[in-house]
Amino acid sequence: MELILLENIMNLGNIGDKVNVKPGYGRNFLLKKGKALRFNKENLEFVSKKKDELNKKNIELKNKLKQTAKLINNKSFEFNKESKENGELYGSIKPREISTAIFEKIKVEIKPSQIILKNELNKIGTYKADLMFHPEVSAKITIKIDKIQSA
Repeated sequence: MELILLENIMNLGNIGDKVNVKPGYGRNFLLKKGKALRFNKENLEFVSKKKDELNKKNIELKNKLKQTAKLINNKSFEFNKESKENGELYGSIKPREISTAIFEKIKVEIKPSQIILKNELNKIGTYKADLMFHPEVSAKITIKIDKIQSA
């Protein structure tokens, strides 16, 4: 399926690029979310005319997200969980729980889908996670998991 991108998409292309994607990805994500248009002569002309406006919007969005990334970058978040004797947690920590903790601590809303975990958070310890706000804007956070102290 040939499409024209209306925004920069990581590992795919930039605004105005003609890309070839699988039909399901094109229909169910790119077209549905308004990130691309079907490739044809009319849409190509439309995107050529709108390219400056789309780039300007993209730069504004990127600058706004850079501010958010600065607030969060290199911050540490602590979780206290029940664990077994060997340090394994009874349940792992998921991106939704991390996004809630970020909102409670910094008052910045992060979607769970923006949190990229390198490994499963199911043991006591310190972990690193990446936050992807935009193909060109990201931040890193530290997640510390401790055992609940029993009284």
